[in-house]
Amino acid sequence: MDTGKHSELANHAWSVADLLRGDYKQSDYGKVILPFTVLRRLECVLAPTRDAVVAKAESLAGKDIDVHKFLTMAAGAVFYNTSDLTLKKIAADPTYAGKNLLAYINSFSENAREVLEKYEFAQQIRKLDSAGLLYQVVGKFADLDLRPEVVSNHQMGYVFEELIRRFAEQSNETAGEHFTPREVIELMVNLLIAPDADLLSMPGVVRRVLDPACGTGGMLSSAEAHITALNPQATVDLYGQELNPESWAICRSDLMIKGEDSENIVLGNSLDDNDGHPKTKFDYMLANPPFGVEWKKIKDDVEWEAANLGDAGRYGAGLPRINDGSLLFLQHMISKMKPVNAAGEGGSRIAIVFNGSPLFTGAAESGESNIRRWIIENDWLEAVVALPDQLFYNTGISTYFWILTNRKKPDHQGKVVLLDARDHWVKMRKSLGDKRKQLSDEQIQEITRLYGDALTVAKDPTHPLHGKVKVFDNEDFGYRRITVERPLKLRFELTDEGLDQLASSAPVRKQYGDSDVFSVLLAPLVGTVWKGKADAVSAMRDAVVGAGEAWPSGAPFAKVFREAIGTRDAEGEVQMHKGVPEPDSDLRDFENVPLAEDVDEYLVREVLPHVADAWIDRTKTKVGYEVPFTRHFYISSPPRPLYEIDAELKALEAEIQNLLGEVTRGVA
Repeated sequence: MDTGKHSELANHAWSVADLLRGDYKQSDYGKVILPFTVLRRLECVLAPTRDAVVAKAESLAGKDIDVHKFLTMAAGAVFYNTSDLTLKKIAADPTYAGKNLLAYINSFSENAREVLEKYEFAQQIRKLDSAGLLYQVVGKFADLDLRPEVVSNHQMGYVFEELIRRFAEQSNETAGEHFTPREVIELMVNLLIAPDADLLSMPGVVRRVLDPACGTGGMLSSAEAHITALNPQATVDLYGQELNPESWAICRSDLMIKGEDSENIVLGNSLDDNDGHPKTKFDYMLANPPFGVEWKKIKDDVEWEAANLGDAGRYGAGLPRINDGSLLFLQHMISKMKPVNAAGEGGSRIAIVFNGSPLFTGAAESGESNIRRWIIENDWLEAVVALPDQLFYNTGISTYFWILTNRKKPDHQGKVVLLDARDHWVKMRKSLGDKRKQLSDEQIQEITRLYGDALTVAKDPTHPLHGKVKVFDNEDFGYRRITVERPLKLRFELTDEGLDQLASSAPVRKQYGDSDVFSVLLAPLVGTVWKGKADAVSAMRDAVVGAGEAWPSGAPFAKVFREAIGTRDAEGEVQMHKGVPEPDSDLRDFENVPLAEDVDEYLVREVLPHVADAWIDRTKTKVGYEVPFTRHFYISSPPRPLYEIDAELKALEAEIQNLLGEVTRGVA
């Protein structure tokens, strides 16, 4: 990509910050720069037909007709402006800059005005005007050449993303609030769509594409470009939803400028009850939702849907922990997959960017584990692709593509591909925020080919990239979390502390009133040890009853007796409950046993050789699913020989002594 060109344009726009300094906080610069950049782009797009639109508007004035259709035809776009004003004219009249700029904006068609309103643009105009800065800012942007023949829509996307990245840096956005680099999008779209190349080349193809966290629309635009490159006659309908008003406005204006339907880009949260496309199914879905962002604000809506709609809603499989809503986005997307008919037609493909957390966070039968189980047991997970770290602008963490589909090819059914692309990167000449690495065009093509040939490469140990691909059966990611119990073993010993605990217990105080009597009767037995509970009870009861007092009875006393007198002892008596050994909670252990393995055989092989009296409490067995990506690609390195380490330490010691010697000689 031509980073120089888009950086030059972004620098021109951001230079307005010099004017804003003092009247605006740094974190608010973007509130001025972004909407003015959008406005200037809209103006440049409409420039060739401005006079024709103004003339058409004047000819239709006062007529009782819907002028929108005629004016869009005159503009040659899906939006228009009926004013003869321009930013250059407005800047030339400082006295009336505020009034004229507001009039200019109000002369746009409703769809364009709605975009600008999301920036609260009128408020910024009034603030700039009162500070005497408006005409200067307008003049700066009037000099910014954003004509489509000079700056393509693709290049304009880079400019907007660079401006938003700078805005995010100034605003101290969290690591989850980031934008997707275009080369990452390109790879993602390749993996999403490439397997359908033959289907997409057929005449009359119509495809719907959704991004439920669409940001500025980069993923949607790339998906459209990829499909139309395969088939220029294909019809691609783009749908999106975005929570951030500024990003939504850029996405919507981008589609307007390209003459496409922007009404399907909805403002709002995709995950609550404001789903902008509740009944629509899609052919392709892709998203890069924010990482590690809590969903507390929409908790009530999401939990209500999960509890009341179950599998008929989006969240029937389970809910992730409140501090990370990533898997909610994936469930939302899965709910919009097209069904596959009996002939194998239909279906959908999904690509989503996650950090490492959704792969393994959550124990067996937790919300996250149940969501993974639901996905894998339905055979929707096609692949997980690990990406290099430091690929994103505002976070350096490791990321993964999850690729899902409900129409796997026959040879892929029941299997999941893990592809390790972490070493496929080149160092950037200049870092952009946290982004220090990027994917080259060659690397994107190599990963795309490797993905398409994954099953073959995994079977061929001679392939140079064989170690980067592994194929697993679905059930390989499942496990049973078994509870291994061992018997509670106690010896019984009467100590001073135990006697005080027993005498002060509720059952004894209730029976005796004065518990000192009970203590006096048992005091001679302090220090006595019994191997069995029955012997201890018999001896202590005889001491009490022999003195003419009643021995306490009942379950509460029996419980207190064991707690006060019993002590854990590996050689002690096994405690029984209803005829079976009672488990010792202190010795309880948990083991994860692969689903494909028999738990009894596992117990015999892995546990009983070490603790022969262990058993499995089957009532507590849980099923979990995780994708331990790093473990599967881990390559152990043998430790360095001790003699080598020793020699290195001695060499360092000698070097330090030499340096110290030079210092002391210099002092002398």
